[in-house]
Amino acid sequence: MGWLSRIFKGSEHRVSEGHYYKDDSGYYLPSTSGDVWTENENEDMDRAIALSLAEENHKVKNVNDHKSQLEEDEQLARAIEESLNLESPPKHGNDNNTYQPIQYFPMGYRICAGCNTEIGYGRYLNCLGAFWHPECFRCRACNLPISDYEFSTSGNYPYHKACYKESYHPKCDVCKHFIPTNPAGLIEYRAHPFWNQHYCPSHEHDNTPRCCSCERMEPQGTGYIALKDGRKLCLECLDSAIMDTNECQPLHADILKFYESINMKLDQQVPLLLVERQALNEAREGEKNGHYHMPETRGLCLSEELSTISRRPRLGTGNKAMDMRAQPYKLSSRCDVTAILILYGLPRLLTGSILAHEMMHAWLRLTGFRTLSQDVEEGICQVLAHMWLESELSSASGSNVVSSSSSSASYTSKKGKRPPFERKLGEFFKHQIESDISPVYGDGFRAGQKAVRKYGLQRTLHHIKMAGSFPF
Repeated sequence: MGWLSRIFKGSEHRVSEGHYYKDDSGYYLPSTSGDVWTENENEDMDRAIALSLAEENHKVKNVNDHKSQLEEDEQLARAIEESLNLESPPKHGNDNNTYQPIQYFPMGYRICAGCNTEIGYGRYLNCLGAFWHPECFRCRACNLPISDYEFSTSGNYPYHKACYKESYHPKCDVCKHFIPTNPAGLIEYRAHPFWNQHYCPSHEHDNTPRCCSCERMEPQGTGYIALKDGRKLCLECLDSAIMDTNECQPLHADILKFYESINMKLDQQVPLLLVERQALNEAREGEKNGHYHMPETRGLCLSEELSTISRRPRLGTGNKAMDMRAQPYKLSSRCDVTAILILYGLPRLLTGSILAHEMMHAWLRLTGFRTLSQDVEEGICQVLAHMWLESELSSASGSNVVSSSSSSASYTSKKGKRPPFERKLGEFFKHQIESDISPVYGDGFRAGQKAVRKYGLQRTLHHIKMAGSFPF
């Protein structure tokens, strides 16, 4: 446009610079002011305008070509980046939500959450509300990059699905496999209320053995000991098991002293026998007294009623006996305890609690208690078994309680130091008594324990003897 200015410089007319208007042809033309142009001047003017328009068109074309080139470069860059991101970003294994397509941001906007450096152009991941280099998005468990289409999270940390399952999916304590899901897709398992042993529901029906003492299922690869009567005993319970009558005598003496210490001495020496399951069941069928804890009886107190009829004849003159047929007679009865039977092969503390229970049956019969309801008699017997267990566990921890240590000393000298598992067993046997849901043994124990705690043992026993029930 410099040469156009030089043409206009020789003219007296001026052009108002900077003001344009748009005509119907779409071009912007300068607006003018002043006199009318001469014919020669018009021709010069036309040539000047034509050259000016040609120059402007050339500049516009160059600008458009430049813009077009930039657009093509940008499209090419996008195509390259998209080709590098052909794989879809991973998605959570927990909720199966697919992440949104990759978005484009200005340089410096994408900072890797793993290494805290700028990602720039190239492949990246948009997961867990952050951006990542693919090699920085790593499993929390194995620390290897996650390149799968799906992943799992825990505590906002990513995991390979396999690593997550290995870390968090529960395994069966019996078969050591992952506990399967049920038809609803939920993980369903069984658990022992005390030992916290988790196992597949199928093991309740596939004849998996249980320990006859602690009730834990036998893990595969761990051999339980088979007893002669068909029961199975785990190795921990076997360590303190009492296997015959002679071995049980120190424990028997210990419990007799425990009864003496609470003013409940037994005047009669009661025979004690450790027997197999079959012998115990046969004796139970012949015993009319008592109630038996199903599904298996572990102890039994055998007794018999003895009745005598005494008649005093009426004496006449000279101390001669007169006709006795019309005279009243006196019927007296007493109960003799013939034996206490205990299932053999049980741990010392379980054997002792059963013996303390059966010895309470013997004490009630030998001291003249009336025939009691099942919940009262079995309940107070469970109270005594629970008291003995508490005394044993307290003495083992060094507390001052009334309990003989004869059986403990004998046991320790015979088998060495008691295993730590024995105390856990004692807590389990207490838990069994406390959580029993049977109306006779469970409810009876809870009612008896409540009465003993409120009134004491001797007053509770006196009320039972007089009224046949627990005091309220």
